Order: sequence, then C-alpha cells, then structure tokens
Amino acid sequence: MNKNQVKGHAKEAKGKVKEVAGKVAGNKSMEYKGKAESHAGKAEAKYGDLKNDTKKATK
Repeated sequence: MNKNQVKGHAKEAKGKVKEVAGKVAGNKSMEYKGKAESHAGKAEAKYGDLKNDTKKATK
C-alpha cells in the first residue's frame, strides 16, 4: 500500500463517521460534508491503486 491508498481510506472512513453523525443529529450540513469527504477519500484511494498498479506494470 502506498500513502495515497492509506490516506484515502482514512479520509473515507472519517467522512462516513461524519455522514452518520450528521444523520443522527439531523444536521444536513454535516451529513453532506461527510459524504463529500468520503467521496474524496475514495478518489484518493483509487488514485493510489492506479499508481500502485502502474508501478507494478512497469517493473
């Protein structure tokens, strides 16, 4: 795993927590920010996956 994968998965988990907390509290703003953070984390993790696959393919 590279740092982008780790940071992406951590950001995704943090976003999910915010999203659920927003739902429970009835705070739509927090819920939407959590969703956005979760999607950003997924994108960063996918970038890390792609980076890792590219590195393996060039060896």
